[in-house]
Amino acid sequence: MKFLGIIPARYASTRFPAKPLALLGGKTVIQRVYEQVAGVLDDAYVATDDERIEAAVKAFGGKVVMTSVHHKSGTDRCYEACTKVGEGFDVVVNIQGDEPFIQPPQLETVKACFDDPSTQIATLVKPFTADNGFEALENVNSPKVVLNKNMNALYFSRSIIPYQRNAEKWEWLKNHTYYKHIGLYAYRVEVLKEITSLPQSSLELAESLEQLRWLENGYTIKAGITEVETIGIDTPQDLEHAERFLQARNAQ
Repeated sequence: MKFLGIIPARYASTRFPAKPLALLGGKTVIQRVYEQVAGVLDDAYVATDDERIEAAVKAFGGKVVMTSVHHKSGTDRCYEACTKVGEGFDVVVNIQGDEPFIQPPQLETVKACFDDPSTQIATLVKPFTADNGFEALENVNSPKVVLNKNMNALYFSRSIIPYQRNAEKWEWLKNHTYYKHIGLYAYRVEVLKEITSLPQSSLELAESLEQLRWLENGYTIKAGITEVETIGIDTPQDLEHAERFLQARNAQ
């Protein structure tokens, strides 16, 4: 199978304008993401709607494709980029443009989900541990996912699921393995085409989680498990945290 990596990158962001072009350890965030992906997948492109990002990607030798300014999600931008890049790919991998520490083994885990010919969409999950504490579990910005025995997602939620009726909350992480959703997606090309034509669903609107639209319409989402913690950059404060993380890693 051939895997195409698409990295959606917008210039406009409410919480952090120009985020892809912010410097992290002397390189732009988008360059660090691209370098983590290139070589692991069969090909990779940044998909953007801004000429400044396009110029920056070309400057470091990356591949980039211009897409519409009207897309409501990274999934929609991925599909347009896929149609422009050309045919010959079986799976499109959607890599967040603000995940500079995405690791090659995580991409390999997502690729491996497609060893099962029934896989339509794949994503990553990471087990919460007791060391994370209950505060991390109840963080609404960290969606949780419940899986069935075939490693397919039953539901995603910002709430804690399942609720343990007969246990104190401080015991929950000891009693049950909760999974944190890592927002990396991969789709068979024909499935990507189909899901981008679906209207928003009631569950999606309620939780503000796009993947619920796919589940509500009967698609299956296979989950691969990763033990690697990623650091997403949503705010300038996150960038400062990422800078400290990078310096500590380089000092090892």
